[in-house]
Amino acid sequence: MLPPKRRPPLTVALPSSTVSEATHLRDKTLRLGFLGRLLAVFRVDQASIYLDKPNMRGEGRLVEAILSYMATPQYLRRELFKLTPELKYVGVLPPLRTPNHPLEKYASQLEVGSFRQGMVIGRERRGSLVNVGVEIPALISGKKPLGSLVNVKIVGVGDRVLEAVEVGEEEIPYYWGFKVKNENKPLDQLVKQGNFDLAIATSKYGEPLEKVEDEIFEAWRKARSVLVAFGSPTEGLKEILARRGLKLEELFHFTVNTVRFQGVETVRVEEALAATLSLFNYLIPG
Repeated sequence: MLPPKRRPPLTVALPSSTVSEATHLRDKTLRLGFLGRLLAVFRVDQASIYLDKPNMRGEGRLVEAILSYMATPQYLRRELFKLTPELKYVGVLPPLRTPNHPLEKYASQLEVGSFRQGMVIGRERRGSLVNVGVEIPALISGKKPLGSLVNVKIVGVGDRVLEAVEVGEEEIPYYWGFKVKNENKPLDQLVKQGNFDLAIATSKYGEPLEKVEDEIFEAWRKARSVLVAFGSPTEGLKEILARRGLKLEELFHFTVNTVRFQGVETVRVEEALAATLSLFNYLIPG
């Protein structure tokens, strides 16, 4: 059974310093691999990276590069990513196995009605040719820019091409992986400019989730977009916003503590992500 889409879509805000405590690039890559798996497991739609400290711009670009590589179907990675220093250790990343990362490698394995993500690799009289990860391209109508990414629905399997139609992501009836965006701006700007109907902060100073779960459930059910924000390895959201003269309640509808009575001094970003999203997955199914 394919996983359903989240309705409303879910964005998580992650700090640019997410893996800054790891000193070696291989360790950073491993931790981001685990974090990427969590994003996919809990059907996050977008990871937005905010700038928690001015000197963390490079770390933010690293987080974006590795998570974006991980989110891209394997058969498109070579075309979309150059071998840069940031991607030196991407071989240690675990596979996502989300619906947009299919395993079929041959056209004969594809079912009519299935969806694929692809890249435009050529044009002919009847339309554009799209690499969808099998030995023959898909043909869609229209002249698309070379190198552009499209989602397609397979409507026929021929000897030389797959017959397909381009579809919007909203037309795909199940979860289609996550996107990554390096906002390169402070958290308060991300929240304000995002116009989220529901914005939730995670903090050890927040209300225990069980005290506000009914209110969050109702707000989530009515929202058109949801944001859940996380602090950094060295600072919580309260401290990050305090440097800009702001308080949590000025930006967020709820501030919740999802790791009560934590047994360690600090909770890592990926640990907070796992704890928080598992609770919300239980509280708001679907």
